[in-house]
Amino acid sequence: MNFTELKHHIKDPLYRNSLFLMSTTAVTTGLGFFFWMVVARADYTEAEVGIGAAIISAIMLLSLISTLGLNIAIIRFFSKSKHPVEMINSCLTASGIAALVVSGIFLAGVDWWSPATHFVRDNIWFALAFTLFVLWTTLSRITGSLFIAKRRAEFTLIKSTIFSLLKIPLPILFVLFWHAFGIVSSWGFATGFALIISLFIFLPRIQKSYRPVPKLNLGIIKDIWKYSAGNYFAVLFASFPPLILPLIIINQISAEQNAYFYVAWMISSLLFAIPVAVSQSLFAEGSHSEEELAMNSRRAFKFIVLLLIPAITLVILLGDWLLGLFGENYSSYGLKLLWILGGSSLFIGISDIYYSILRVRNRIRELILIRLLTCIVVLAVSSIIAPAHGIVGIGYVWIGVQVVVSIYVLLTVRSRLRAMRVQRQNIQRVPK
Repeated sequence: MNFTELKHHIKDPLYRNSLFLMSTTAVTTGLGFFFWMVVARADYTEAEVGIGAAIISAIMLLSLISTLGLNIAIIRFFSKSKHPVEMINSCLTASGIAALVVSGIFLAGVDWWSPATHFVRDNIWFALAFTLFVLWTTLSRITGSLFIAKRRAEFTLIKSTIFSLLKIPLPILFVLFWHAFGIVSSWGFATGFALIISLFIFLPRIQKSYRPVPKLNLGIIKDIWKYSAGNYFAVLFASFPPLILPLIIINQISAEQNAYFYVAWMISSLLFAIPVAVSQSLFAEGSHSEEELAMNSRRAFKFIVLLLIPAITLVILLGDWLLGLFGENYSSYGLKLLWILGGSSLFIGISDIYYSILRVRNRIRELILIRLLTCIVVLAVSSIIAPAHGIVGIGYVWIGVQVVVSIYVLLTVRSRLRAMRVQRQNIQRVPK
């Protein structure tokens, strides 16, 4: 590829936004790597690392629920909105209200959902902070989708960089006061600061006359809800496994094993980011120009493979060293899991491209069904085998399900392409 071709690819919205989104995850995960290394090397025990990771997973899970699917709907409909400012504030307000409600429900039933983290509810300051962190994370998800919808994913990269850099030194300070919740507080306060920058500096730059004002236009929410509802459940089912698995591990195995699992998953997220970013960009491009969806899908898949092959190779070669930076036990217990998770990224790439096609084509029922079955199988089987086979067993369940889904996708695409060819042949045979 010469310089002219490279310059053309960078200007292409599909590749440009894909690269920014991948860079965002690379920065978040890469600097997150240092964050967790600081945590592991500070005065936090492995059990406290596992507990902190589980609480952060719970915050991310609750924030995802609280978006109500509006983050997906924004990507699909924002470019066509007649009242963009009102749409932004209505989505932020609706998801913010949901975050407060969902946080309260979680804290009220924490003894049932996750007994190992009940201390958060028992301390009024921890409970208030937890609720704020869920709110801030929810609003941050919405702003990130706005940047993607406006084809300005570079702001997502900047926001994530601010968040990732700010949270690194905080655990050293907070360990003196809050121990396991010090890890969570470092993550939460950094999220809040990055959100303020997004709302008051970045959003006004991409949307003229924007001001963050609490406002709820039920008409706008109603108009996009039919589409967002289906995608909402699809995203929930897709996100449940990685966010609920830490809670299963901490309650069924141990907090220490959850620390090893979480670090291995964090490193693997660098690989998962490639298909996720490219498919998100494909979805945004398909929303702008559905006629070029087939061509862009082929380009997107080739791009994923081109990037994943060397990335997986690096993880295999450097995995032991990367895990060893956190401590000897992280390498001993997490290396095999890291290899398994890394290998699954290729199959995730096949599936994610197909999911974006389903979203653009508005075939949401099929998307929900695939995501639901995947979620049920991963969580149900993992919870059964976790006590006996540990985190490696969970890794095998994960990759096995991804393989089955990718086979379904390939067979389905092949069948539909064959049907289209037959249809074209029949049309050509009709006498004029």
